[in-house]
Parts: sequence; C-alpha cells; structure tokens
Amino acid sequence: MTESERGSERPVRFETLSGIPIEPLYTPESLRGWSPEEKLGRPGEYPFTRGVYPTMYRGRLWTMRMFAGFGRPEDTNARFKYLLEQGQTGLSTAFDMPALMGYDADHPRSRGEVGKEGVSISTLDDFERLFAGIPLGAVTTSMTINCTASVALAMYLAIAEKQGVSWSRVGGTMQNDMLKEFIAQKEWICPPDPAVRIVVDMIEFTSKHVPRFNPVSISGYHIREAGATAVQELAFTLADGLGYVEAACARGLDIDSFAPRLSFFFDIHNDFFEEIAKLRAARRLWARFMKERFGAKKPESMRLRTHTQTAGVSATAQQPLNNIARVALQALAAVLGGAQSLHTNSYDETWALPTEDAVTVALRTQQIIAEESGVALTIDPLGGSYYLEKLTDQMEAGALDYIQKIDAMGGIIRAIDTGYPQREIADAAYRYQLMDDRREKVVVGVNKYVMKEERPINFLKIDATVEREQIERVGRFKAARDRAKVERRLKQLADACREQRNVMPVLVDAVKDYVSLGEISDVYRQIFGLYREPIIF
Repeated sequence: MTESERGSERPVRFETLSGIPIEPLYTPESLRGWSPEEKLGRPGEYPFTRGVYPTMYRGRLWTMRMFAGFGRPEDTNARFKYLLEQGQTGLSTAFDMPALMGYDADHPRSRGEVGKEGVSISTLDDFERLFAGIPLGAVTTSMTINCTASVALAMYLAIAEKQGVSWSRVGGTMQNDMLKEFIAQKEWICPPDPAVRIVVDMIEFTSKHVPRFNPVSISGYHIREAGATAVQELAFTLADGLGYVEAACARGLDIDSFAPRLSFFFDIHNDFFEEIAKLRAARRLWARFMKERFGAKKPESMRLRTHTQTAGVSATAQQPLNNIARVALQALAAVLGGAQSLHTNSYDETWALPTEDAVTVALRTQQIIAEESGVALTIDPLGGSYYLEKLTDQMEAGALDYIQKIDAMGGIIRAIDTGYPQREIADAAYRYQLMDDRREKVVVGVNKYVMKEERPINFLKIDATVEREQIERVGRFKAARDRAKVERRLKQLADACREQRNVMPVLVDAVKDYVSLGEISDVYRQIFGLYREPIIF
C-alpha cells in the first residue's frame, strides 16, 4: 500500500488487543514458506490446529454449559433444572466466596458473602440438596472451585455413590487450577508447592478410579480477566499446564495415563480474529509440547480440549443490553476457534448474578449460532485464511517467547515466586486502561455513543434471609453429627498430608461422615501453612 493510500485510513490503532500490528491486506506473500502439512494437518490429527476431533461439530455440537450458582443449594438446583429444560447440555457450578476460600457458611469470615456470588456449600448435606433429582450418570458437571476442589470432588463422588452411579460413569470437570490462583484470581489456602501436590493427588486418583472425569481445567480465563493480553493468557495458561504435567511425571505417573483427561478453559474477548487464532495456536503448541517435551504416544494425550467463556471483563454496566451483541460475537469466535464447551455471559452480570430471563437469552445465543448460522456445518471454516493463519503463527511465537523465559526461570512455580507473570499482567492491564482513558480504544456506550439517561434494568437480588437460613441450617447439621467420627477423619487427613499420601481416599470417607469443607480446609492450613503473595510494584 502506498503512502497516499495509507493517508486515507481512519485514525485508529491498527493492531490487535495484544498489540500485534495488523496489515491492511494479507496475501500469499504473508505466508511465505508456510507449510499447510506442518501447520494445519487434518482435524483430529496432530498438531490439531484444525480441531481435536475428526468431525468436530458435524459429529457433535459443543457442550452448552451455562454457569449457575446462587443462594442456597435448592435455589441453584432449581436453576440447574430450568436450564436443562431449556436445552442446556451440561451443568456448570458457581460457588460462593466462603466455599472458594475454605470457610463454612457459619464461620465469622463468611458473613455478608453466603450465597451472594455462587451457591453456599459447607457439607455433604448441601451437595445432596444441590444435586437432588439430577442423575449424575446422565449429565456432566463442571465445578469452578480451586483451593477446595479436592473437597468438592469428594462430595460429588459421594453423591454419585448415593445415587447408585459407578465412578466409572461419572463425567465432568473440576477447575482445580491452583497455579492461576497465584497468578490472577488470588483464592488460595496454602503455598504453591503443597497446592500443586493436592492437584496431582486428584490427577492420580481420577486416572485410576474416575476415568471419565477431568481433574483439572487449566484456566486462562481468570488470567485474562485480571488484565492479561491474549498472548499472555495463552502463554501463562500453557505454562501452568506444563507445570502440572511436570509435577505428575515427577510423581511417577505415565504421561499417557493422565494427559488425555487434562482440559483447558479460555476467555473469549472482543478481538474476534485474535481469539480464534488463540485457540488454534493453543492446540498446536500443546500438541508439540506433549509429543516433543514429554514423549506422549497417544493422540488423546496431545489434544487440547477446551471450555470457553465470553469475557466478563468486556461487559459494561452502561447500556447493558449492548452486552448481548458482545456476547454473540465472542461466542461465534469460540465456535469458529473450535471450542468443545461454551458458557455465554448474561447481559446483566455487571449488575448482579443473572436473572432467569437474562440467562435464557445467553443460552439462546448459543443455540442460534448452532442451529441457524451455518457455522457448525463444516470444520474450521476459516482455516487457510491468509490473515488468520498469519495471526495464528504470531500468537504462537509470542506465547512461545514467554514460555521459554519461564523455562529459563526454572518453571512456572519459580516464576510465580518471583512475581514474573503477575507483573506482566499488571503492566498489560495498566496499558489497556490507559487506552480506554485516552479513548484510543472505543467502548460503545462508555466512552463513545454515550446516553445521558439510561433506563434501569431488573436484576437478581439475594434476600438477606438466605444467609441467615443457611448459617442456621449448617449449625444445626454440624451439631447433630457424630463428633468422634469427625475428629477421627480429620486426624486421618492430617496424617495423609504429613506422610505425603494421596488425600483423596481419605477425603471421600471424611465427607461421607459429614466432615465439612471448612474443617478440611483448616487441616490444610495447619499442615501446609498459609500463603502470602510477594509484593509486586
């Protein structure tokens, strides 16, 4: 393009949200030396750039897994059943902050947070009410919980037993990604080394006893929500995954015995093509790492299967109905990128937990893409696009540069100890906010096309009686337990922690005797100590 032609361009930043420059036109020259056999292959085959399954959506649509959780267990149970009636194909559970931090509803630190941003869970009794009437052998469940994921898994397996469902039939995903907690989300109990040890306990246990369950969902979502660019999200997520694989191999586990059940979770932001390229680059990078670094033999060990969620951080409280359009475009990018599972955010989530009407619109968005748009009729329809293939290569190169730096530091845990990924994300978030403040990045309805007066929307309110009722119920339930059994189980757990034995068998027995989530977390605090993050400037 000549200088005179460039002079007619709009005065905007022609670059992706990660700062990758965008050329005015992409041609075969943009892919000089590019090999489709090396870079693309076929869907379902190494390096999986075009998708992890041979038929992709022609064989089976992605799982429509809407995030749900609020109030008491029975409140969320009702939402689960509503979503299943509306055509949702998998459950996804949000837990409240006390459960995420390892406290029961009746703990003083839980006050004001019980059931507010997810469902309140303290004991197996709560789990029984949460999944009442839901056949665990017929539905898969994702649980977004991390430092207490081992407790949630134990309770889920105990419920399956009560329903008469063999563990071999139980399917689902536990987020359980502690490394991203130290990088981004900040919900932890103990330091990184024992936290990863518990994750590996779960990987080892499920590979032997719950073969259809994904014991960890290696999550870039929260890294992106904390302010990372797409390149950083890709790099730090894969680095976390490599950390878990290294820890599991150090335990003596065979790579092909557990790698097929590892799963991933990516954020899908506004930059349409960059997000598609990110998912394609992620599959290619992971396949090569598993094959070349760890010597995986099974194709299933090299497949990066991923859940995706539209970007909560991109939603606006101003003109919230605009979020419907944002979510639709982000969801389309996830599908064109080849996701296996998708959650679409509700337009009112900047105000509160979603209403039934809002979550229905979010689910219908996925269904319209699946049933009406035609994008699911062929595999990787954008594959071979000069622009997309160039961008995929650039995303891969940028992520690989970060991963090589982390490798040189001694791996992701040591990098976290120095604060490296935390600083990189903080710097990226600052740059992004400056672009917003300077109006270098348009946010429709916020810094452009602003309306002086906006009509209020109806949003979900959690009544204060919910917390009071849940606290009282948990207190009564604990008082009625066999205290001697509880103390015996807690001692067994402490011994397993000290003796480096797998905690999962002990946890399953413990929750059956109604040892609570908070009591188990207290053992972790006592044995492993509390984590204090490094100060990052």
